[in-house]
Amino acid sequence: MKTEDDLLFYDDVEAVKFIFQNLPADLKETITEEKIEYVLDVIYEFYDEQGLIEEDTAEEAFIDEEDMFVYLKKCIKEDAMNISEEEISHILEGEYEYGKSIGVYE
Repeated sequence: MKTEDDLLFYDDVEAVKFIFQNLPADLKETITEEKIEYVLDVIYEFYDEQGLIEEDTAEEAFIDEEDMFVYLKKCIKEDAMNISEEEISHILEGEYEYGKSIGVYE
């Protein structure tokens, strides 16, 4: 089980850099750091709406990846962002890898 201190290591700026640096070369031309920041913000909104973010706890939670993907697509459409499903997938994979690299995800 993760402790509250583990969550303090998640750095949004570092996450964006990590995700961008680990994208396939051809996607670095279309996925900007701004797109990554936007997707991360929407992910946090999803977590909050699902009750997965509690300030006083760091318990493990189940995240329905399909629901999150649908939520992301809905927000992207509503906000008229130009982010493809392929780009979403790569950003999500990068976020997961970043989380694993700092011990947030197992």
